[in-house]
Amino acid sequence: MPIKNVDAATLKRWMDSGEAVVVDVREPAEHDAEKIQGATLVPLGTVTKSSVPCCEGKKLVIHCRSGKRGASACEKLLAEDPNLEVYNLEGGISAWGDAGHSIVASGKFFLPLDRQVQLAIGLMLIASSVLGAIFSPAWFLLTGLIGVGLTFAGFTGFCGLAMVMAKMPWNKNVASTTSCNVK
Repeated sequence: MPIKNVDAATLKRWMDSGEAVVVDVREPAEHDAEKIQGATLVPLGTVTKSSVPCCEGKKLVIHCRSGKRGASACEKLLAEDPNLEVYNLEGGISAWGDAGHSIVASGKFFLPLDRQVQLAIGLMLIASSVLGAIFSPAWFLLTGLIGVGLTFAGFTGFCGLAMVMAKMPWNKNVASTTSCNVK
């Protein structure tokens, strides 16, 4: 069953009329930094039908930062119950804010998980290239392995590095014990 998407304007109408339950599948630190008022945090790694709030008679809408993790959460939920009425917020919280809707911000800086992964990969590539040029060409193997990992992530949608980064202490919020891995 294909994933249903909803745009920010439609979700806003649903929320204003009490027709929707909104679930944020980002990491606790991301949710703590900024959130849609009324959204419940259920990180992607913990998403199951029983972990999301009861939504009988309402539309269940999933959101993340840009829509990719939200789509993964929808896939997980639909695999568990194909009859579930679940929607992915197109463009995630970014599109919500761009549409002029209110975002509750804590003022804390948080580097989104995908950018943390990009930064880590970039630093590993620079380091392996420098080490290969200065010390031993064997370090260039690390560059190749990084390429294999990126190719695998691109084909499968599974990013092991993102899962590891999500578990880092700076991505955890002690106050929010409910938590989002990447697929």
